[in-house]
Order: sequence, then structure tokens, then C-alpha cells
Amino acid sequence: MKTKRFVLFTLLTTLLVLFSISTLAIAQEKSLTILHTNDLHSHLLGHSPNRDYTPGTTDDDETLGGWARLVTAIKAEKAIRTNPVLVLDAGDFLMGTLFHMISRNEAVELALMKEMGYDLTTLGNHEFDLKPKGLSRILRSAKSKEGMPQILASNVIFDPNEEADDTLEEDFEEGLVKSYVVLERDGIRIGFFGLIGADAAEVAPFAWPVTFGDIIETSKEMVKILREEENVDIVICLSHSGLSDNVEKSEDEILAKEVSGIDIIISGHTHTKLNTPIQINNTIIVQAWAYGRALGVLDITVDENNVVSLKDYNLLEINDTIKGDEKIIRLIKEKEKIVERDVLKGLGLKFFQTVAEMDFDLILKTEETGLGNMLTDATRWAVNKRVYDPADPSSKVRLSFQSNGVIRSNILKGKTGLVGVSDLFRTEPLGIGVDDTMSYPLLTFYLYAYEIKKAMEVPTSIFPIKGSDYYLQISGLKVTYNPKRMIFDRVTEILIEEEDGSFVPLDYSSSNKELYKVTSNYYNSSFIKVVGSFTNNILTMVPKDKDGNPIEDLSTVRVDADEDTPGIQELKDWETIFEYIETFEDSDGDGIKEIPAKYNQLEGRYVAEPSLNPFKLLKGGNYLTWIAFFVLLIAIGLFSLIFYIPVKIIRKKKK
Repeated sequence: MKTKRFVLFTLLTTLLVLFSISTLAIAQEKSLTILHTNDLHSHLLGHSPNRDYTPGTTDDDETLGGWARLVTAIKAEKAIRTNPVLVLDAGDFLMGTLFHMISRNEAVELALMKEMGYDLTTLGNHEFDLKPKGLSRILRSAKSKEGMPQILASNVIFDPNEEADDTLEEDFEEGLVKSYVVLERDGIRIGFFGLIGADAAEVAPFAWPVTFGDIIETSKEMVKILREEENVDIVICLSHSGLSDNVEKSEDEILAKEVSGIDIIISGHTHTKLNTPIQINNTIIVQAWAYGRALGVLDITVDENNVVSLKDYNLLEINDTIKGDEKIIRLIKEKEKIVERDVLKGLGLKFFQTVAEMDFDLILKTEETGLGNMLTDATRWAVNKRVYDPADPSSKVRLSFQSNGVIRSNILKGKTGLVGVSDLFRTEPLGIGVDDTMSYPLLTFYLYAYEIKKAMEVPTSIFPIKGSDYYLQISGLKVTYNPKRMIFDRVTEILIEEEDGSFVPLDYSSSNKELYKVTSNYYNSSFIKVVGSFTNNILTMVPKDKDGNPIEDLSTVRVDADEDTPGIQELKDWETIFEYIETFEDSDGDGIKEIPAKYNQLEGRYVAEPSLNPFKLLKGGNYLTWIAFFVLLIAIGLFSLIFYIPVKIIRKKKK
């Protein structure tokens, strides 16, 4: 009997000890949830089109996104958890819709993000589209109104010799933007910092004189501060650097490999729909698409040694199964009225006003597209309406181009086929003018034919290397190219449009000294000037006036929208498409212009003719092609010689 009692006592004691150890282990392991977005780009409404978006009801539209739905999803994820939840964003919360047009005064995006429960965000390249002073105005507006999430930016460098960034630097010093921050949740000390990557910095020319430090070196410094001085348990980086299928260009993956001590990277910039986290060494990388169309839900555990483990991940699509938050719906409606009052009223437009109809979709791709054709046709037409003098043939714009990077949205027919003002604006929404008014102004300048050929090497040679933002949509030319030819010499023929609409060959030899008038927006025109700098001057192009003199200051060649008014009234990129649509027909007599069917098909503005035929590889080649050819001949000769001598020696020995 005593033996049985002893065995039972021993068994119960053992079970109790095991249960205590298990309970202790569970108690020491803590859970944390991170809800994250990136590249919201002022897309407060679901799209496309905006008129189809019905946040107050469910299961009756096909739009994605919408901040009212997004906040409902955020609240729902918080409600089902007892562990701490953080809401983070990886930058580019600005620029992309009519709402950003009022952000310098209203801080629309930051104020709403604060209301939605965001804890932290970082700065992306598009936060600098309005220049340092414009960003400063937004920050100060947010501070004076509803407030904003804490903003992090760790690799921003100010220029002590320039005044243009002084107000923004003061904002940093005041703490509106910090290099890092530490939050404590459920006893876990969490360190955060924010980055802008090299690719994002390269496409932020209006950040000047602000520059951006190397993300690897900055991260090492931040991790050291957070780990050694702030004694944090985990480190989270909000990185507007991005991911790529090419691992050599995938900046956030490189960051994870090169810098130890970062537990989580909330990635942005590349609009990547990452359904499964990337895990490199001990770093978890996530990115949640763009435009608020998805919410990343990352659940992690932190053990007693502060080791972070991935518990679960879900990329939640923000669609019409989610009913929008009523307060956010109301706040956004209020912002729509401000947009109408401050932006659209002077143009006689309303936010949801119908301006056209269509029975097909216009989708942007990295190839010739109907959308790109229509937008560049609109620009060329609207500029010529103002600058072309029939008595001076050289005054006519022959080429209009627009990079895919500044075309920001498709135009979809949706349920009704009606195109609204807000939908059309989204196609070309970006930038700021020289006169400090919103949106990029259009410029005109002259190029030689051989420089036009160089410009056409951008979409045929640079785009495959640098990415889709560098693809150029064009109007006025038809370009044939061989993608198998030597880089920077792939264009084999250019046809230019004549007065009667026909196309004739363009002589782009260096002997042709005729100047051709070109138009594009301020952003793309600025890039024309710097393309040579990252192609070792191979594709150097110099914008000129009609007499062939280099234009030092591009602001001097802005297109005046109204010559009857003193000064320059900048003609904006986005305004031209509204003007151009007025020239379309209303064949069914319903009072609505119809987008022509020609934009539902390709016109051969780019024609690829891949060929390895030696004649086609060399015909009309520039010096690069011939250098490559002679190097190849020499290599073949050396190889033959190296192969021939040993064979001859072996044969001699055999004899």
C-alpha cells in the first residue's frame, strides 16, 4: 500500500513539475502582431473606377482598397487578439490621387492614418515630390490639425550650405521625423528605424538638396544604437527600398544578408504582392502590394532569449467583403468637398463628374499601350495648340514622351463604362511646378535626330536593366528595334509623323543638323539631362532652344497655358487629357464623349524585330557595336590560336 502511494505521489509530482516547466516556457514566450501597408499613394478610395466603390455596403462591387475598408480590417485584426498589435507603414503614403492636391494645407493622408491607428511610418521617395519645403508644409499642417503617426527616416542627409532644406531640417530637429524610436509592448522593447533605398533615392530628383545615406551603413549604425544603447529586445526596419526578382537588385534582401540584428523588415517601394514572408538568416521580410489593396498581418513570437519566430502570416485583400468604417467614410467625404473647392472649381469640374465613356480597359504595360498612346497624344496636341505657328514649321512639336513611372493608374470601364474626373486624374497625378503649384508642368525643347535616337534607346536598352519606370510611351514616332543587338544601339529605324499623318524615315545620322521640337513634363525632361551620367555619357542628350543653344535652366521653357494672362500659367500634365477628350466624338448623342476605339489597339509605335542575323546585328551600328564586333573577332582569333597550337604540337609528336 505504501509502495502504491509512493508511486502515485512520484507520478503526480513529476506531472506537476512538467506542467510548471511547460507553463513557465509558455509564459516566457510572448506574441506580437504587426499589421502593415506600404505605398498607399493617397488612394483613399477603392478603385477602379472610384464611382464603383461602395464602402457602406458589401458584396456589390469589384473595387479593391479604400481606407474606410482598411481601417475596418485593422480594427477586426486587433479585436481577435489579446496580444499587442502594431500598425506600421513603409512609406509613399503621398501622391497619386486628387487628395494629395490639398495635402500641403490639409495633411489629408497623415491625419487619416493617425485616425486609423497607425503607430509609425517612414518617408518614401514620393514624399519628396513636393520638394523639402512642400514636405515640411505637410508635416506642419499635420501637427497643427489632427496629428500624425510618428515618422521615421534614418538616412536623410541635409546640406548645410543650402537653404532649400532648412525648414525640413528644423522639423527633424523638432522630432516630427526621428531617426529611430523605441516602443514597449507587453514588456518587449522594440526598436524601429526607417530607410530610403538607392533606387528610391535615384527617382527622387526633387529631394534636392537632401541626399540619402547608404542603407547598409545606416542600418549597422541604427542596429548598434538600438541594441547596445537602447537595449531593445527586437529591431524592426521600415524600409522604402524594395524587392526584386533579380536578387542582385533586391535591396531589402541584400540588407537582410549584410546587416545582422534586424528581426523584421517592413518593405515598400516596389509594390510587391508578397504572399509569403521572405526569411534570410534571422530576418523576416514582408511587403503588402500597394494602394491599400492589401493588409499584411504578421504574427510573431519572442522567446525568453528575444529570438523572433514567424508564427503566422496572412496578406488580407481589402475588397468588397469588408464594410467601410463610417467615421472614415464621412471624413473622406469632407476631403472630397475641399478638393472640389480648392482644385476643381476653377476648372469647372466635380470630383465624380463623368467626362468620357468607354467599352474597353486601358491598361499600362511595359510595351506600347493604348493608355500611353492616348496620354502622349493628348500632351502633343495640347502643347501644339499653344506653341505651333504654321508660319514657322520648326515650332511644331514632333515628339511627346511619357515614362511609365509617372503614369500611375489604369483606366477601367468598371460596371458603367463611365470615366470620372478622379479616375482620369490618377493617370498623371504627380509632381509640383516651378511656380509652386501642384503637378508637373510641361516643357518644350529641341533635340537633334541622333539625340532622339538616343532617347529611344532608353525604353529598348535602359528599361530592361533599370525597370519598368524607364519605359517610354511616345507620340509622333514609330520605332523599330532589335533586342538582340548591342546595348545602347538597338534602335534600327525611326519613322516620324508628318503634317498629313503619314510617317517617313528619320535621318538620325550625325550629319543631320535639323532640330526637332519635343515636349514632356518637367520630371521626365530633367531625366533626359541626366541619362548620360549613368550611361558613361553614351546616351547624353542636351535640351536646346530653337537656335541650338543648350538650355541650362529647364524652367525657362515651360509651356504657358494662357498667354493672355501676365506671367507663365503652367500647363499641367494632367490637364491636357481633359482638354484632349473634348475633341472626341459623341456618336450616340448621350452628351458624353467616347474614348476612340483606336486606343483599344496597338499602332506599331514600337516594333521589335529580334534577329541574330550578323547583317542585322551590324547594319548602321554605332561605335559600340563595332567595338564589340572587333573584340569578338579578336577573341575568336585568340581562341583559335590557343586551340590550334596545342593540336599542331600533339600531331607533330604523333608523327
